[in-house]
Amino acid sequence: MPYVNIKITKEGATKEQKAALIKGATELLVNVLGKNPKTTVVTIDELDTDNWGVGGESITTLREIKS
Repeated sequence: MPYVNIKITKEGATKEQKAALIKGATELLVNVLGKNPKTTVVTIDELDTDNWGVGGESITTLREIKS
């Protein structure tokens, strides 16, 4: 049973976008690895930008610097 965990920043992904991510990840496992879609689990975690960091800085800080 494949398990896919998608992590994105919490910035307003719509219900439709999340459904497309779930469908796309499932189809990828079916097409590439021949997995059964009925037993493929996909979860989406949405994280605040304060809780996600790159290069020693939070995403919130990095985006403030860019603006």
